[in-house]
Amino acid sequence: MASSTPRDKYSAVWLIFFMLGLGTLLPWNFFMTATMYFTSRLKDSSVSEVGVNRTEEGDRRSHLESKFNNVMTLCAMLPLLLFTCLNSFLHSLIPQKLRVMGSLTIIMAVFMATAVLVKVEMEPLPFFTVTMIKIVIINSFGAVLQGSLFGMAAVLPTSYTTPIMSGQGLAGTFAALAMICAIASGSEIQEAAFGYFITACVVILLSILSYVVLPKMEFYQYYRDIDKRRDNEEENPLNAMKKETRGEARPDPTSQPSISMMKIFKKIWVLAVSVCFTFTVTIGTFPAITADVKTTIGHGGAWELYFIPVSCFLLFNLCDWAGRSLTAVCMWPGKDSCVLPVSILARLLFVPLFMLCNVQPRSSLPVYFQHDAWFILFMLLFASSNGYLASLCMCYGPKKVLKHEAETAGAIMAFFLSLGLALGAALSFLFRGLV
Repeated sequence: MASSTPRDKYSAVWLIFFMLGLGTLLPWNFFMTATMYFTSRLKDSSVSEVGVNRTEEGDRRSHLESKFNNVMTLCAMLPLLLFTCLNSFLHSLIPQKLRVMGSLTIIMAVFMATAVLVKVEMEPLPFFTVTMIKIVIINSFGAVLQGSLFGMAAVLPTSYTTPIMSGQGLAGTFAALAMICAIASGSEIQEAAFGYFITACVVILLSILSYVVLPKMEFYQYYRDIDKRRDNEEENPLNAMKKETRGEARPDPTSQPSISMMKIFKKIWVLAVSVCFTFTVTIGTFPAITADVKTTIGHGGAWELYFIPVSCFLLFNLCDWAGRSLTAVCMWPGKDSCVLPVSILARLLFVPLFMLCNVQPRSSLPVYFQHDAWFILFMLLFASSNGYLASLCMCYGPKKVLKHEAETAGAIMAFFLSLGLALGAALSFLFRGLV
């Protein structure tokens, strides 16, 4: 039987899932990394002194410009939480093909509209409103896409979850590199943004083509058919009668292990709360505070142009991906160690540390860490600890329960992860307002 199992030739299915994993988080990362473009469209030269934020250096930002990062994060994370929950209940009612193809098509249409709007003149308020609507749409359908993708991978060997995680981990890095290349082209910021969003359209189109090709792969067909046969056998009541006629014992429904959500939560609540707290701190700070840090050593030069794309977005995504990858070779502290939740709690220190960097504009706190090196050091530790500690929690959660409870434990952990993202988005307003 083992010899009849088809091979994944040229790792084609692995690469397809990597591409689909890239496509799930790439849209949000492209919007988040393009904050320089979006805020430049929100400048209003006619704005009165009321509603303008000032720094000591005389920088001026409109109200919409100053609130963009906070509102963007909130408009992303709340739909993500809502649609992650909805997808877990409604996925069986909507065909997989409709969920995946529909989500990818809508996300691509949003990016095409975004690229077109680069060439269209709009007043700041309508532009702000349209941008937030687009962010809500891509994160809503991104949540559906992500849930569907993990469901597709569930029918394959367990190693096929890895390309999804790798693709998601590199989505932010790809978006940051694309923005750096767009800036390096020497074009005006709007021209660079047009090429940037067209790049996103191409990547999403490749994701759509990958999904179209996937069902034609013999390796995927084999495991999908096995899963379908298993489902049919479980659902068909005639199978039980056939087994009885062959003298096989009919399974006793009462012998099936029961799954209590509350019982499982009691076993993993420390890890669930830990992963929630991890992302609350991360999203509460990044990018709402970190994207507003200004360089103190490169005024008017190339470094000022590249500072946030490189030191904030690219560095965060590379270190976060490295932290996630580190769990493949090192898993310390253990799942029952008190060091893990204490380490996660200690990450709260990053909030005041970033606040005391050269965040501009500011009205309350002084700047203690003025040199760019401090910000870069904090970002290295902040991003790598986020990836490593969050991955530890997600890995340990299903291991704290019985085997038949593992899937439910994973769903609970995913919910608390999404809850952390939403709480962080809400708290980002408070954190930014305290600076």
